[in-house]
Amino acid sequence: MSDVQTRIADIVNTNDVVLFMKGTALFPQCGFSSRAIAILEHLGATYHTVDVLQDMEIRQGIKAYSDWPTIPQLYVKGEFLGGSDIMMEMYEAGELQALLKQNGLVA
Repeated sequence: MSDVQTRIADIVNTNDVVLFMKGTALFPQCGFSSRAIAILEHLGATYHTVDVLQDMEIRQGIKAYSDWPTIPQLYVKGEFLGGSDIMMEMYEAGELQALLKQNGLVA
């Protein structure tokens, strides 16, 4: 495993909910990242973000790590869930709320 893959694995495995995104939670730099943050905020989830615009190795490495070509990317308890479209589908179906609740990540 490369150094960047090790760094990503460490981030994913030490945070219950982590969103690799463009920008920050307070200042998302794309509409998809903004939508992902809005969903997590609406659910009251505690989450960690990684701004891929600040680290080009992470930006490219996360795509290989997940075998998913786009950002943002959401991980819950080490498991890759998907990007903002999948987050929205899961949210609308009640699946994201259930997953977070079942893992004790929301009230």
